[in-house]
Amino acid sequence: MKAGLTPDLVDEWGEGGSLAGVRINPDWANLPLFDRTGWTRVRFGDVVENVNETVRDPAAADVERYIGLEHLEPGSLHIRSWGNAADGTTFTRRCRPGQVLFGKRRAYQRKVAVAEFEAVVSGDIYVLEPKNERLLRELLPFVCLSERFYQFAVETSVGSLSPRTNWSHLATFEFALPPLDQQRRIAEILWATDRAARDLASAVAAASTCLESVRESELDEMFGGPCRSLANVWTRSPDSGCSAPSSCEDTGYHVLSLAALSTRGYVSGNLKPVEPTPAMVRARLSRGDFLVSRSNTPQLVGLVGIYNEKRDDVSFPDTMMRMHVDEERVSRPFLEAVLLSNRGRAQMMRFAAGTSGSMKKINRRILGQCLVPTPPLAAQQALLNRLGAIQLVVRHGDSAIAATRALTMAVTNAVLGGGG
Repeated sequence: MKAGLTPDLVDEWGEGGSLAGVRINPDWANLPLFDRTGWTRVRFGDVVENVNETVRDPAAADVERYIGLEHLEPGSLHIRSWGNAADGTTFTRRCRPGQVLFGKRRAYQRKVAVAEFEAVVSGDIYVLEPKNERLLRELLPFVCLSERFYQFAVETSVGSLSPRTNWSHLATFEFALPPLDQQRRIAEILWATDRAARDLASAVAAASTCLESVRESELDEMFGGPCRSLANVWTRSPDSGCSAPSSCEDTGYHVLSLAALSTRGYVSGNLKPVEPTPAMVRARLSRGDFLVSRSNTPQLVGLVGIYNEKRDDVSFPDTMMRMHVDEERVSRPFLEAVLLSNRGRAQMMRFAAGTSGSMKKINRRILGQCLVPTPPLAAQQALLNRLGAIQLVVRHGDSAIAATRALTMAVTNAVLGGGG
């Protein structure tokens, strides 16, 4: 990064190491990089081409992969997953390395990425590239990431259930285009922040692998020792939750969605507004409640998590159960680690029942049969301490990634967000 361009980051660390906010230094606008003398106002379609190269037979054209909207990650410029064209696909639009992929359906999801390989893509993805030498190829992805561009794409989308923006509208988007020398400097800075986020993500992935390795190896040993059924480590039968249609207005009361329980435990923020009926209030959560997903897909049924939010306006749905853990025998964090381990997940998926291939259920009787190791509480805490040290690295890494991505967006919007 060039001298004088160090960002003024405000990292306000909340509980658990989460980043509360990132802002940009207002003095950036006075730096030479932001001097808009010589910038020209252009329409998107004047400098960007919507490429419509088609391939009817991907195999004959040596195109091995396909990319659907599901393969584009919101806010990420990189494609980490794809499909195998040999398995069959109806996609015919071709993309080549360096071209920009923009999801035109549900544009509010902010799906834009740079192709790093040849593929055929969904008809709901535009394949974009500079039309002429006025726009630098490396800068185009960030134009598409800018807040003004997304606002324009959303505002020009048509349709209620699955809104789509069309090229004729996108082509009219106007923005201020810097001279090529400034475009190069801007792109260099933005791609540097993107590389930093990717490096941090690699470090977090390595820490997560280490965490899983320690957890699995130590719990495998504990499964070889004294174990009890879940029915013998709860103080009473699990509670049922309550579900109701979500409200389109803010009611001041909420119910959890199934996404609140993940392979990493409880995930905050997955709330839906509901009316606080007496039945819903009876399922109100308290901080520390232990939740189990009793109904979900075969891969996600039986996920667990400990509700950790400091609020009393949230209930749990009837697709979950609340388990009352006997903490004289097993601590809640230790039980969470056990049930999220490979052996714990294998039990849950094996016991889940149901005729539907897409949804499985676990009832109280089946849940109570699951075995969990019950070493002395001191041994449980010792394992949690070891796992906690690695989890702290992962949490801070996740926060650093969020901060770096926020910086990328802040610079993008500061430079490219003006109307010219």
